[in-house]
Amino acid sequence: RDRDFSFADQPLSYTNDWTTVHDLSSGPLLDTGNPLDVALQGEGFLVVQTPQGERYTKAGSLGISPDGVLVDPSGYPILGNAGPIDFDATETDISVSSDGTISSSAGVKGTLRLVEFADPQTVERFGNNLWTGGTPVPATATTVVQGSIEKSNVSGILEMSDMIRVQRAYESVASLMQKQDDQRRTAIQKLGSLNA
Repeated sequence: RDRDFSFADQPLSYTNDWTTVHDLSSGPLLDTGNPLDVALQGEGFLVVQTPQGERYTKAGSLGISPDGVLVDPSGYPILGNAGPIDFDATETDISVSSDGTISSSAGVKGTLRLVEFADPQTVERFGNNLWTGGTPVPATATTVVQGSIEKSNVSGILEMSDMIRVQRAYESVASLMQKQDDQRRTAIQKLGSLNA
């Protein structure tokens, strides 16, 4: 509120952005056929090791670094329950089970570390496709789907209809304010003519 520049009958008021709400609901799955792509069905996140510490992601387009480490799209190691997951150059037939267990021609390589948050709104964005903060706990109801990635959970049609709805509400309020201004101006003119 600003009382320095106010109308005689009321102070000016401004909107204030108090919070940001993250929509972490799952998006549709896209079948890629790539054995290193994984999609998470449920509220779970993959755990990524960055220079700033552990971060969390749902971006499942994974790869293998030149050093043989399983990495995210940015090249950060994906953590298993026992740390980073390594492969030898000779290993083939990589498979990922629904619980996140990764196997290859050399046998079981590890299990993806999956976490979730009691309150997902406590996490914050960190760079591209990464999240930080919150108190992670082991994910109990997340299923891993190999050969797929999760697409955006944003619906273009719904967002467009929401934008139109907000625009119409804004236009309605602007029109109402203009009418009030016109009424005040008319009232002032009539009062002025009566006093004359």
